[in-house]
Amino acid sequence: MNIDIKKLIKFVGPGLLVSCAYIDPGNYSTSTAAGAQFHYSHLFIILLSNVFAVILQCLCIKLGTVTGLDLAENCRKHLPPWLNFINYILAEIAVIFTDLAEVVGSAIAFNILFNIPLKWGVILTILDVLAIIFAYNPDGSMRHIRKFEIFVSFLVLMTFFCFVLLLDKVHVESKLEVLKGFIPSKIIFKEKSAIYLSLGIIGATVMPHSLYLGSNLVKPRLREFDINAGTYHREMNYDGVLSHKPTLSAINYCLNYSYIELILSLCIVAVFINSSILIVSAAALYGKPGAEDADLLSIYDMLCNFISKQAGLIFALAMFFSAIAAGVICTMSGMVIAEGSVKWSINPFYRRLITRTISIIPCLFMALFSGRSGVATILNLSQVVLSLILPFVTAPLLYFTATREYMTVEIDTHEITEQNDESASEATPLVDNESGFKTVDFSNSNVTNILGFLSWFIIGFLNIYLIIQWIKGEDIHF
Repeated sequence: MNIDIKKLIKFVGPGLLVSCAYIDPGNYSTSTAAGAQFHYSHLFIILLSNVFAVILQCLCIKLGTVTGLDLAENCRKHLPPWLNFINYILAEIAVIFTDLAEVVGSAIAFNILFNIPLKWGVILTILDVLAIIFAYNPDGSMRHIRKFEIFVSFLVLMTFFCFVLLLDKVHVESKLEVLKGFIPSKIIFKEKSAIYLSLGIIGATVMPHSLYLGSNLVKPRLREFDINAGTYHREMNYDGVLSHKPTLSAINYCLNYSYIELILSLCIVAVFINSSILIVSAAALYGKPGAEDADLLSIYDMLCNFISKQAGLIFALAMFFSAIAAGVICTMSGMVIAEGSVKWSINPFYRRLITRTISIIPCLFMALFSGRSGVATILNLSQVVLSLILPFVTAPLLYFTATREYMTVEIDTHEITEQNDESASEATPLVDNESGFKTVDFSNSNVTNILGFLSWFIIGFLNIYLIIQWIKGEDIHF
């Protein structure tokens, strides 16, 4: 496939939005603890976890592009009503507990940057994206959607830039040692705490809501292509509602560019930010007393003490930008899940108000009665709940993309000539189905099915294992 850079630029955006899920404040404490205790050894785990994320997110892109429906809509269409409803409830719980991490991160950033007490910072977080979320309308024009993507991408890139500055502030004695960290080390498999941190990093990589969102963000560009090509049409769907059914040409045009944009975003932005957190902590905090048990406020204090005040402020700014971006994405995901799973359409303002209020209540309670230790407990709890939910809400993704019935596209005769170098890499040749229509099968290959299942199984198994060890009283960093 020949890559047209101009076309690729048009696809920049969704991958950066999805990457917000991998740089939220919930990842900061785990990566910092790993760097503080085991130097650069866990960089390999960060790299490995990103491979899992790329595999599952690529399946999301395929599902949304080929079917024209996101993961939530496919659940409503193909799963039994009772199973779809259970899946929906679990997904909503995942959104609420994901939002808890954004509340904690934003409140701590407010406390550091503006000296606002945690209890008031928690309340202020309800305002962070109320105005922003109005800017997103998935059924609006592509120009309108691009403005929203640019805004969120700006927040992600500001987080990226903050860590570029932070890396410049720390003294790395040996760059070779950093590079060796991306190679498997026996250290991460020998000590129990190192194993727990490895599993914690992997387990926190794929957030349930990011999969729902990733399968939805591809839809506007499919619609734009068909509109411009004069092939846009809507069909009566399973709910009796007119919806856009992508043509084969739109699928072929969008699929590979969406893959490339996602992989570049996750491998460059998400890997860099998560690696930077670990590198900074390893260079500045390794061997320092108390670093392994530090919460987000303690990390800021230690960066100020061991590097400089500016380094601490840059860290707080990075957390501020990432928390806002992740909060926006969390709200968008909640809208996608509710509208797709149970056809519950709600004004973004009220959606945000409900979700964030539910998230604020426990955070406010802990901030009032337990202070910063209580807020840290809430952050840990949110990761526990997400770890438990993840295997259940993501299993349908593997099932749908592996099933030929759902991933087969019927085409018009005039589209056959367009099946050339533009065709998607995994699509099988054109065949006649029983009804006489020409079709293309986009279901997963055996290799893709194996990679997808292994990614899902490993992440799910390790999450459950960590929960069991945590219940037993082990010191786990989620």
